[in-house]
Amino acid sequence: MIKITPPEFDILSRYILEISGIALAKGKEYLVETRLSPLVEELGCTSYTEFHKRAKSDFKKEIEKKIIDAISTNETYFFRDKSPFELLQYKIIPDLIDKRTKSKTGLKPNIRLWSAASSTGQEIYSIAMALTEIGIVPTSYNIKLLGTDISNAAVAQASYGWYNKFEIARGLDQKRLNRFFSPDKDGWRIKDEIRFMAQFKKMNLMKPFIGLGKFDIILCRNVMIYFTPEDRRKIYANIAKVLEPDGYLLIGSTESLANDSDLFVPQRYLKSVFYQFK
Repeated sequence: MIKITPPEFDILSRYILEISGIALAKGKEYLVETRLSPLVEELGCTSYTEFHKRAKSDFKKEIEKKIIDAISTNETYFFRDKSPFELLQYKIIPDLIDKRTKSKTGLKPNIRLWSAASSTGQEIYSIAMALTEIGIVPTSYNIKLLGTDISNAAVAQASYGWYNKFEIARGLDQKRLNRFFSPDKDGWRIKDEIRFMAQFKKMNLMKPFIGLGKFDIILCRNVMIYFTPEDRRKIYANIAKVLEPDGYLLIGSTESLANDSDLFVPQRYLKSVFYQFK
């Protein structure tokens, strides 16, 4: 594996911040080497300096896309942390349906949810499964589940809905596997009834939120650690612009808005926390 020098890390980390918004502090040299060394070797580069020059001079931005895919690959699995999905099933969705039904009698209630860092789709599909289990299906509700991610590869996998045996084993019990997935080659593919409930698109959270519309629920979990404090404040301010006045924001169980936004107040339900406008 080619080693990255301190000056090379400084230059490359600034470039990664520029193209993705992901901030890599000193001490993350190992992460760059681990995730980018296969690409460096694939391109036949003998140093990260040469690699950076190749990426900057690639007018088609193919190398840039591959760098983003490699760096932004994050930990994810079905029903991660469990509590947010129970919170949705037993608190947020019932309350939301009650409010929307009262305000629009005779019309199918809207449920518009956005997973702002959906990776390869496990979070959105977990939500779709949780909704189906409590009878929230497209025949009775106007459901819009949107998953966005900065990685082309992640969005492609999420859209296709295929997972290998290792990915399936992480967080998914046998009952849900049998109900919502079909065997496909050496893995499993999510059934169309669930896959058709979700849409996925590429999006950089550091860019303007154009054409998203408004959402009743936004999940932005376990992604803000990759951004600077200033960028986190900007992202939460933009999130506030696309969240309905009575909407719900869910972040990671170990995260807090205390230093990043004064637009929301925490609300508690059993052992879970969600945020709403003040």
